Amino acid sequence: MNARVLTLLLRPAKGENAVLALPVVAFGVVTALVLTVVGGAQSFWTWTDDYAPVYQALAAIALVLLVVPLTNLGGAAARLSARRRDERLSTLRLLGVTPMGVSVATVIESVLVAAAGAVAGAVVHLATAPLVGLIPFRGTALGTDAVMLSPLSILAVVGGVLLVAAGSAVLGLRRVIVSPLGVRMRTTVSTVHWFRAIIGISVLALVFVLVKVFPSVAGLAVTITVLAALFAVALAVLNVIGPWVLKVSASRQLRRAERADRLLAARLVLDSPKAAWRQVSGIAMASFMAVFAGTGVALMNVMNSGEATDADAALAVDMRTGLVITLVASCVMVAASVGVNQAASVLDQRDLHRSLHHLGMPLDTVDSARRRAIMSPLLVTAIGSATCAAVLVFPLLGIALITAPESLLTIGIVLAVGIGIVWASTRATRPLLARSFETA
Repeated sequence: MNARVLTLLLRPAKGENAVLALPVVAFGVVTALVLTVVGGAQSFWTWTDDYAPVYQALAAIALVLLVVPLTNLGGAAARLSARRRDERLSTLRLLGVTPMGVSVATVIESVLVAAAGAVAGAVVHLATAPLVGLIPFRGTALGTDAVMLSPLSILAVVGGVLLVAAGSAVLGLRRVIVSPLGVRMRTTVSTVHWFRAIIGISVLALVFVLVKVFPSVAGLAVTITVLAALFAVALAVLNVIGPWVLKVSASRQLRRAERADRLLAARLVLDSPKAAWRQVSGIAMASFMAVFAGTGVALMNVMNSGEATDADAALAVDMRTGLVITLVASCVMVAASVGVNQAASVLDQRDLHRSLHHLGMPLDTVDSARRRAIMSPLLVTAIGSATCAAVLVFPLLGIALITAPESLLTIGIVLAVGIGIVWASTRATRPLLARSFETA
């Protein structure tokens, strides 16, 4: 029976090939970026001179700022086709298939889809390693051997991606097994509690205190480890608070809505704040990283002012290179996250779009509401994430570097690029929405 269930899950319905392809693309991007970032950073740990700890500290922070959001993207990728899969699984449950049969088949299906993307991502990493090896640090190129991970390390990263896919699949099964009829009839409601805000603010306050205390009482190695872990915790907390913040913001917009598209946009967010957060979470991560990049630019200007040694000047150049790499990787991550999530959202809400069409609502109104449901939370998300990062950076560098003109300019450029990517993605996915109306 499990083999038949698995065959059903892997066989897309008519016109749903994109639903199956989107998670594969997302997992491929995640795997390629994680392997490339980890491979580039590993070479820093082979250095043993006086400046090596500085490079290693910066590499550790960059790893956290990139790998944690990429892990979130991997989790989102595992949920992209959840609506299609949930409906089929709930039907099977109502027809008498056991919870164990549904669970085993679903986990295998998720792992197979993730494996296809992970293998493609590993191939991309191997193909691009020679190009990454040309990046100069300390005046010389890193080299292909230095940035290419060992086969065992590649297998470990691929295994981690598969674990993320399997874990997300197991968590997603709870609704189907507990309430298959609710899933099939679309009567289940996605809720976020205000307790998320209390937990998130408490954790951020604790992180702020630890960031302020540890550099003065612990050694360099311990400080690097703790700071990297604390930044990872802060990024995770953003995903806890984010959906609740969007729910509060959408509730206010709902009360003030005066047009159909504004009303529908607010209702789309309130229908699933978690899904709305996934649409803009890439911007949240980019905004968080923009603050670190901006303060890094300001710090480099301070290092270059006055009398600086050749080693200090080389460090400043390498920091600039690292910042560019981090920001480029961040933009790729945002593009992948936003593009895939928006396309999946249009496909998952196809039945809603058809119902609105039958009620007489024109395509332009639905598209305007969809874009507003994505663009409106961006401002709140970007400002909130940047503020969170600034609070954590303050004990380390002070307010002067955070508010320096070059710092604010860098933050503004990164946010403008990120918002531009989101806007372009909403335009690029309009044909999918139009197709829903054509088939209504």
